[in-house]
Amino acid sequence: MNPADLDRHYVWHPFTQMRDWNAPGHRPLVIVEGRGALLRADDGRDYLDGNSSIWTNLHGHRRPEIDQAIRDQLDRIAHSSFLGLTNDVAARLACELAEATQLRGHKVFFSDDGSTAIEAALKMVHQARIQRGEKKRKTFVSLANGYHGDTVGAMSAGHSSVFHAAYKPLLFESREVMSPACYRCPHNRAKPIRGSEARVTRQCNWECAGELTSALDALGESASALVLEPRVQGAAGMTMHPRGYLEKAAVACRERGIWLVLDEVMTGFGRTGPMFAFQDEKVAPDLLALAKGLTGGYLPVAATLASQEIFDAFLGGYEETFFHGHSYTGNALGCAAALASLKIFESDRTLQKNAVLGEKLSRLTAKFWEHPNVGDVRREGLICGIEIVADFASRRPFPLADRMGRRICEAARKHGLLTRPIGDVLVLMPPYCVTDEQLARMVDALWLGLCEVIPHA
Repeated sequence: MNPADLDRHYVWHPFTQMRDWNAPGHRPLVIVEGRGALLRADDGRDYLDGNSSIWTNLHGHRRPEIDQAIRDQLDRIAHSSFLGLTNDVAARLACELAEATQLRGHKVFFSDDGSTAIEAALKMVHQARIQRGEKKRKTFVSLANGYHGDTVGAMSAGHSSVFHAAYKPLLFESREVMSPACYRCPHNRAKPIRGSEARVTRQCNWECAGELTSALDALGESASALVLEPRVQGAAGMTMHPRGYLEKAAVACRERGIWLVLDEVMTGFGRTGPMFAFQDEKVAPDLLALAKGLTGGYLPVAATLASQEIFDAFLGGYEETFFHGHSYTGNALGCAAALASLKIFESDRTLQKNAVLGEKLSRLTAKFWEHPNVGDVRREGLICGIEIVADFASRRPFPLADRMGRRICEAARKHGLLTRPIGDVLVLMPPYCVTDEQLARMVDALWLGLCEVIPHA
């Protein structure tokens, strides 16, 4: 069998309706090679990696420095247990992460991916509260439409009905508060203005922050931690928060003794502008979850950074140990890749270059406002979300069954772009190595796909 037939016969894919995948006539796209911002399929055709391989690949495929770091580490050791042992690369990476985040008093706990980084954070909060004698503080608070991963704890902290409804009987209860999503906010009195992002034209009195503080006050001493993605909620549809919300949320938590857990699995490592999104509003989280781009998109490594206050709650008897871990915690190959990725930020002046790239992305995607079925075009750093609607004036969405976003991205594939929508939000999240010409081609391919699926005069 060829690879496509082997896949159809043996593989079960994530977030994929396998009935459609295995339908007669459907042939999976088989990726066999990559370089920079390009992916090559087994038919020899090159495609632009328009979502950085599901938001992970920062510096491009086959980046020489990361390739070499992994080869060098292979000459030493690939993996050894992290239970009761350590290794030189994991210890160095922990130090580098503390410096990069400017959370120098935090401790670094390694795991495998975004879900496990969040899962560790939730268990740390729960156990620390008990061991500090704060047994009433059991309730986690999180934003509407939030998504923090697919393990049971991570799902419990999320509020995504599409992804989590089937598992609701397995989940613990958490308190949902409104998301500061300006485009569909019921408190935003501004009408849609073509050419202007909803965050810019919004007219409100920060009711989102007010609802958060009211919820925290209602919970009182039962509130334990607030969990949120800073600046951008990814799987919620690239929902982008107005500047100032994160700071208001952090102040509300600090005043009430509630811990702040930030999920920077997607937004971390320069994706929103600064190295980490929380740094834009000078907020210091109690717990910080990192993954995806941590290794430059090479290997599955995640980290949870915990404050000294939380760490100290575990410094008791044997029964107060944090009984949580993963077989590949502190994996030497992954940590070597992460260290090499962090060095590239310095050698390439990545954050400065990304600022220029982000402005180019804004200029290029401004053309989407010309389409009558584009409701909002929003950008934060090198994340762009283009929301497709049935009616601009009312913001009325298309029926879910129409699957407009998917159809548009499939049409864009014919023009050489690989990206994946979130519902009817089209996403562009290019690798940092993308050239001006490649960025323009990404935008053109998505535009052509949109106009083929929803023609306009």
